Amino acid sequence: MFRTGVRAEIGRTEETGVEVVGEAPDVDQAVSVITASRPEVVLLDVHLPGGGGVEVLRRCAPLMSDAEQPVRFLALSVSDAAEDVIGVIRGGARGYVTKTITGSDLVNSIFRVQEGDAVFSPRLAGFVLDAFASTDAPPVDEDLDRLTQREREVLRLIARGYAYKEIAKQLFISVKTVESHVSAVLRKLQLSNRHELTRWATARRLV
Repeated sequence: MFRTGVRAEIGRTEETGVEVVGEAPDVDQAVSVITASRPEVVLLDVHLPGGGGVEVLRRCAPLMSDAEQPVRFLALSVSDAAEDVIGVIRGGARGYVTKTITGSDLVNSIFRVQEGDAVFSPRLAGFVLDAFASTDAPPVDEDLDRLTQREREVLRLIARGYAYKEIAKQLFISVKTVESHVSAVLRKLQLSNRHELTRWATARRLV
C-alpha cells in the first residue's frame, strides 16, 4: 500500500518529471529490477524484506561505481535510528529521508541525488555530519551486524516491553513469525531470555 502511494505521488511524469521504471517488494526482486532497468535513482526502503536496504546496496555496488551510468540510491525509512542511517550511508546511499517527507520534497530529493548531491532529512543532517566528521568511523557492532533489519526491529520493540501480539500488529506479521525472530535474535546474541535481551539493547542505546 505504501509503495502504491509513493508511486502515485511521484510517478505523474508530466507534473513531477519523474518516470517510475520499476518497483519491487523484497531484496531479490529489487536487485533484479535495478540490474535490468539501470535507473538513475533508486528510492530504497531501509527495511525491505529479505535483508534490508543494506543488502541491496551490497549487491548493487558495481552499479554504483559505474563511471558512465552510475545508479544512485536514496534511502527512505520510518526509522531515524543511528544504526539504520549509518548502515545505508556506509553502504553507499547518497541520502536518507524519512517517510514523513512531503511528495514535492521527495521529488526534489530524487533530482538532487540524481545530480550527485547528498540529501538528508533536516533532523538527520547534523547527526550524519557529526558521525562522519572525524577520521574515525563510527564503531561497528559485530553482534548487531549479525541481525537482519527485521530482527533489529523486533529486538527494539521487545526491549521496549511490547508483547508478541503488539509487535505482530505493528510490523504486520504473525505472532509465530515474531517468535521465530526472537528465537533467532537470542541465538545469534547468545542470550537466554527477553530480560537479557532488554539489558543488551539498553546497554547499546537501542531502546
